[in-house]
Order: sequence, then structure tokens, then C-alpha cells
Amino acid sequence: MLMIVLDATVVNVALPAIQNDLGFSQSSLAWVVNAYLIAFGGLLLLAGRIGDLTSRRGVFQLGLAVFTVASVLCGVAQSAAMLVAARFAQGVGGAMTSAVILGMIVTMFPEPRERAKAIGVYTFVASAGGSVGLLAGGVLTQAVNWHWIFLINVPIGIATAVGAQRLLPRDPAGAVVRGVDVPGAVLITSALMLGVYTIVAPAAQYGWGAGRTQAMAAVAVALLAGFVVRQATAASPLMPLRIFRSRNVVGANAVMALAVAGMFGMFFLGVLYLQRILGYDALDTGLAFLPTTVVMGTLSLRYSERLITRFGARAMLLPGLALIAAGLAWFARVPAEGTYVIDVLPSAVLLGTGVGVAFPALATLAMSGATPSDAGLASGLVNTTTQVGAAVGLAVLATVSATRTSNLAADGVSTVAALTGGYRFAFAVSAGLVLAAIIVAVTVIRPAAAPPTDETNPPAHRTEPVMAEVA
Repeated sequence: MLMIVLDATVVNVALPAIQNDLGFSQSSLAWVVNAYLIAFGGLLLLAGRIGDLTSRRGVFQLGLAVFTVASVLCGVAQSAAMLVAARFAQGVGGAMTSAVILGMIVTMFPEPRERAKAIGVYTFVASAGGSVGLLAGGVLTQAVNWHWIFLINVPIGIATAVGAQRLLPRDPAGAVVRGVDVPGAVLITSALMLGVYTIVAPAAQYGWGAGRTQAMAAVAVALLAGFVVRQATAASPLMPLRIFRSRNVVGANAVMALAVAGMFGMFFLGVLYLQRILGYDALDTGLAFLPTTVVMGTLSLRYSERLITRFGARAMLLPGLALIAAGLAWFARVPAEGTYVIDVLPSAVLLGTGVGVAFPALATLAMSGATPSDAGLASGLVNTTTQVGAAVGLAVLATVSATRTSNLAADGVSTVAALTGGYRFAFAVSAGLVLAAIIVAVTVIRPAAAPPTDETNPPAHRTEPVMAEVA
């Protein structure tokens, strides 16, 4: 998971060097990122469900092989077309592996305390990987060259494959069930790929009000509606709709989308503020976010399991979200002549604390309604929600920031002040999105009874739905 999350962010730092070497135009350069996002976001649900229907371990290992081979092709790419194609293949492999990871965790660790500890490790890696990627990208690009941001995946992928072969348990006999719902698979994959493409391409280039953007978005929504109808009527649905009977699962995924959309302001706009306003280089930028990673890791790896076991996931979610909102609100006041210690570090610490507390709780709630037979689906749903939230959040925040900057520049404000004003407004919107997440958490997610800590827990092979009762 760390390798996949790193790969999603490490590329951003190296884009200027990639453009110079391979001759990308300014408009085509975005496809180094977009090709990966479209494949990754479009295949998460399908990959998670195929893992349920066949073998999560097998899907994980196959995806790992695809990702590692694609990393080699990215690293040796000598043309723009080859790099974009290899990035698409990376997205396919990344979707296959990450879609089943949470599903494997909840089935491998049925005891609540051990599961909370494993989910804490997972959420730390998934959340902190972004800031680690900025640091790693800066180091590799400046010390060697951009090819190594991809080639570094190869030894990691090989080591992970060896570990997976030795440590991951095989799926129980009889895990393979009826075939995949092919029409449903086509509908959901098409809907998600078209939706992600609409966000990263026409919406970013022409705006949300453009006819092309609205037409593509309408087709994506229609495909998604067709998928829902198909799942309600299919004999062996790709995504059984029973998973949405749980208020906590639905609420946790909604909170995840809003919180991730808001948090993208920190990593995307925060990088721009540090580089364009404060004059940081790539390495300095990565180091600036290091406190976020340290605080996040300390909480996720050492304390989240104890806190969730003691107080419950919902009780930890609310203060964590409040800290994230506070960190973004602090960033919303950054001045053009800001300093790191006063204007950036407090936000970094608040966000690291909030994520370290809230995201393990969110992952626990999002998987709480999954039976062992649906664990891969629930895992893929969480990852899909995260990707869609990040993509929508990036599009919205970039748009409002650019619009605010343009308005200020038209009023005669200096370039630096106009840019800073745009970033500040976008950070305020980010804080508003997280406040909306808090409202959803309070009104939709229900507190659960403290989980038992003895040996009376249900066995891992239990097949009855474990879902919160619908009001």
C-alpha cells in the first residue's frame, strides 16, 4: 500500500523533469497523472469484488506483479506515449492490490483489538504516504533522476511478493463462487472511468459549466444508475446492495469522501503555497510536511488501536475530524509573507493529529458492515470513495482557488497577494468540507457497543451479515 500511495504523489515532484526529457506539452503532461488515476479509480470496485468471488490473495499477487512490471516500463520509458501507457498499467495493478487489502485485514484479524491495530498500520501508510512521496520524489529527482521514482518500486515489489507468498494465508477451499456479473462489471467500470476522466480532463480544462463536461458527467451518472438497477435484479450481483443497509458503512464512506476532498487542500495547495509564495524547493517541501507524518504515525501505530478499543470508533472519529478542520482553518489565514513555524507547522501538527485519530476509526466503521464474503467489496468501496473524494476535491479546490486569484488580480492586487488570496479561500472551503463531514458523522453514524476483548468473538468464517439496523 505504501508503494501505491507513494507512486500517486512522488510523480508530481518530478513532472518538470519528465516534461523536459520526454518532450511533453504543458497540456499533455497532466496525462502522466491522469492515466494512472483513471485506471486506478475505475477498477477498484471490480477488483475488490473479484477478490471476494475468487481469491483475494491471488488478486493481490497478480496486481503486485502487474504494478511492478509496469514500474519497470515507466522507469525505462523513452517516449511520452510509452510512459502514459505504462502509467495506465500501473493504475490497473494498483487497483488490484489496494482493493483487497482491507478485505484481507478484516478476515485475517477477526479479534477486535488485533484488527484495530492492523487497520491503524494500514491507515497510517495510506495517509502518510502522500507526504513521504513528496520527500522521496524531491530526493530522487534531485540526487539521481526521475527514472528512479519508478525503478525504486522494483525491489520493493519483489520483496513484497516474497512476503505475500510466505505470510498471506490461502483463501479457504470453496471460496470460488458463481461467475462475475459481466454486465454489472462493464457498467461500473465504465461509469467510474468516465467519471474520473470527466473530473481530471474536461472539468479541469473547460470548467464544470461547459457543455462537454456536463454531458460526460450525465453519461457517467446514467451508467452508474444502470449499474444499481442491474445489481438489484441480477441473480449473482457484482455488488450486493445489502452492504448499504448499514448506516455506519454508508455514513463512513460519505465522511471519507468529504474529509479526503477537504484534506487534499493541505497537500495540493499547501505545496503550491510553499513553493510559489515561500520559495521552497522540492526537498524543502517534503521536509515541511514531515511533522504531519511523524505525528500521524505515532498516533496510528501506537495509540489508535487502544483508543478505538476503549472508546469506540465513532467517539474517536468526531474529535479527529474537528482537529483536521482546525488545521485547515489555520491554513486559511496564511499571509503572503508567512513563516513556516507560525503559519505552516501548527497546521501540519493539527492535521497529523486529526488524521491519526480519525482515519483508523473511519476505516473501522467503513468495514463494520462487511461479512467475510463481502470484505473485498467493502474494501474496494472504501478505496473508490477515497479516490473519487480526492479527485472531486482537487477539481473543486483548484477551481475556487484559481477563480479567487483571477478576481483579485483583476482588482489590481499584486501577483503574490492574489495567489495567496486564492489559496486562503480554497483552504477555507476545505475546512467547510470537513465541517460537513462532521455533520454527517453526527447525524448518520451511530455509536456501537464496545467490542468484546475475550475469546467470545465471532469466528472469521461467520457468514451472517453483521450490520447496523436501519432506522
